[in-house]
Amino acid sequence: MKKILITGGAGFVGSHLCRKLLEEGNKVVCADNFYTGRRENIAGLISNKNFILLEHDIVKPIAVDDLDQIYNLACPASPNHYQKDPVFTLKTSVLGALNVLELARKNKAKILQASTSEVYGDPEVHPQNESYWGNVNPDGVRSCYDEGKRCAETLFFDYMRKYKLRVRVVRIFNTYGPNMDADDGRVVSNFIVQTLKNKNLTVYGEGSQTRSFQYISDLIDGMIKMMNNKENFSGPVNIGNPDEFTVLELAEKIISFLPESKSRIVHKPLPQDDPKKRKPDITLAESKLNWEPKIKLGKGLAKTIEYFKSIV
Repeated sequence: MKKILITGGAGFVGSHLCRKLLEEGNKVVCADNFYTGRRENIAGLISNKNFILLEHDIVKPIAVDDLDQIYNLACPASPNHYQKDPVFTLKTSVLGALNVLELARKNKAKILQASTSEVYGDPEVHPQNESYWGNVNPDGVRSCYDEGKRCAETLFFDYMRKYKLRVRVVRIFNTYGPNMDADDGRVVSNFIVQTLKNKNLTVYGEGSQTRSFQYISDLIDGMIKMMNNKENFSGPVNIGNPDEFTVLELAEKIISFLPESKSRIVHKPLPQDDPKKRKPDITLAESKLNWEPKIKLGKGLAKTIEYFKSIV
């Protein structure tokens, strides 16, 4: 049995990771300040004797003993949330990374950073591979998240070089599934909730910008494989689904699942620095981790729509 800390463990991704690691027989410490995490996401885990909830903000130093592994997921991840208090977002990414890295060093624990495809910015290389350094605006409305995550990656690799810390860095592409917040501003949840409520679906620009949508179980599988890989492979590595869709195609697909809805598609101006294309090159994940996504968009959307039907 491993003792594993998950920061941001009550969030969308974190709650699924907590559940999976408990199922595998581990002791899980879930740390969350509930800025965007939700108690209902982990309500079913509280009674598990191997689950510990620690209400804590990783902007402040954190103390947990006898850890084997740390997954650092703590950070507001959707535009609505990370732009609400950009200074706090940056602190969470940078000071939070420093605090969990110090914790890993004291425990001699292996540590994984949940980075993001946003480190590529509005990419000039397509699809994006891990050797691409990105095209990121350092002073735009998305910069607190994009640059915060880029800085966190730097810290992880500096700790690896300076302290010989065993680090893992995954770059997560658009992910969806149950436990998403209905108001988080992500495109999949936005479209599903709008359709269920018979509201018009908001498509920015012509909807020709592309995204690649990954179901949550595929992401969790990739993160665990990365943490436990036997080659001491540190990354960074893309974890995402390379099937590429335009945002307009996504909107039309979701409406097709709910034909009784009265929703229509309306177009609004593009937000600042909204990436025009986003698609992962997963060659590295395939070769180093023997990982590839299994859930196609249609199947994943059906499961996600059922979840939102139960909460909206």
